[in-house]
Amino acid sequence: MAQAYMTESGVGGPDPEGTGSRFRRLAAAARFGPGAWRRGILLAVCSVLLALVMVFHAEVPNRVGNLGSLLETFLPWLGLALPVLLALGLLRRSATALIALLLPLAVWLNLFSALVTDKAGTGGELTVVTHNVNADNPDPAGTAREIAGSGADVVALQELKQGAVPVYEEGLAAEYPHHAVKGTVGLWSKYPLSSVRGVDIGLGWTRAMRGTVSAPGGPVAVYVAHLPSVRVKLNAGFTAGQRDDSAEALGIAIRDEPQERVVLLGDLNGTMNDRALSPVTSQMRSTQGAAGDGFGFSWPASFPMARIDQIMVRGVEPVASWSLPRTDSDHLPVAASVDF
Repeated sequence: MAQAYMTESGVGGPDPEGTGSRFRRLAAAARFGPGAWRRGILLAVCSVLLALVMVFHAEVPNRVGNLGSLLETFLPWLGLALPVLLALGLLRRSATALIALLLPLAVWLNLFSALVTDKAGTGGELTVVTHNVNADNPDPAGTAREIAGSGADVVALQELKQGAVPVYEEGLAAEYPHHAVKGTVGLWSKYPLSSVRGVDIGLGWTRAMRGTVSAPGGPVAVYVAHLPSVRVKLNAGFTAGQRDDSAEALGIAIRDEPQERVVLLGDLNGTMNDRALSPVTSQMRSTQGAAGDGFGFSWPASFPMARIDQIMVRGVEPVASWSLPRTDSDHLPVAASVDF
């Protein structure tokens, strides 16, 4: 006999295709069912391991290929594992996996939620810009025009090729009557500069300098630095030893700086999470962390994945921090405004 079912009108009738059975099967599939706690144990373990890596990232050793620094450079990107684990947990209909996922989610939010909110204010007594212009920049004149149009009071440039320096000087002269170049780094200012000198960061040539900017609110020591590059090599891992030694030398110079107000502008080839930069980061505040809008990734310019171009301060208050439009460099320029 054909199975009867109730129609919307309340009249029973045959159910030739087993409509009621299909509904019951779909409802059963939608429920997690009694095995929801037994399924997805491996996914739950992955979530716990992800949380542990984020919590104890500083304990990952640097002895083998500077693995710890490499992890810390891209630490925020571990958050991409969260939606993957969520999708797999739903696919497996595993309550265990989904509840375990709350642990790395809480850790990630604790580490980085402050960076995804807009903390930028308005105003600021001094606006600064830093930009690694790239030694192989095909249009230094165009890059100079972009920087000159930023409205910044102070500009720091890194990776200046000797032959391109006159091009930058000409392009920035109208907006910045005061400037100095030391080695491959330069400082341009709307306000007078004094006490300009190179800073030895142990490389044998000049990739760091400092100068005193006589801003309307008072003197500010401005450091410009380009720490050595790092590389990821299959046979050597994250090669950052020279960068780490230079960071220590730069940290000593900043520690001994007599000026109360200090601003550091430069390509540090490392993020604020990287423990190797602690000789510098332990003394200064990141404007992006204090007054930025988002992560502010600056490299590579085509698809920014890390903020290695930093503006850091001591003795002044960050008001806002942001990235500028792309130039012909492989880095984005970054800017910040501060109050005295």
